[in-house]
Amino acid sequence: MARNFNELRTKMSPERRERNAQRVKEALEAMPLEELREARELTQTQLAQVLNISQGAVSKVERRADMYISTLRSYVRAMGGDVQIRAVFPEGEVLINQFEDLARPKEDTAKAS
Repeated sequence: MARNFNELRTKMSPERRERNAQRVKEALEAMPLEELREARELTQTQLAQVLNISQGAVSKVERRADMYISTLRSYVRAMGGDVQIRAVFPEGEVLINQFEDLARPKEDTAKAS
C-alpha cells in the first residue's frame, strides 16, 4: 500500500528533514527554463499562446544556451515573473540596472525619450 509522504516525513530525523529542505531550496534557486515552466504548471503551448509565438519557438528558447536578455525577460514575464541581472562578488551582490528599460512596455519607453 502507498504511504502518505507526510507520514513518512514525520518518521525522519530532524537532521534528515533539514537536509531535504536544503536540497529543495537549492533546487529551486537554480533550474533550467523548461523546469521553471513546468514548476509554474504551464505547457509549452500555453506559454506560446501568451507570447504569441509557436510551441516550437518556446521549445527552441528552452534549449538555447545563449539568448537576448529581452527574450529571456519576455519568457519569464509570460509566466508571471521578472528577470533581474546581478553581478555576484565575494563582498556581495550588485543589481545591474542598465536593462531596466526592457521591462517597460514600448509605449512607456517611447514617452521617456
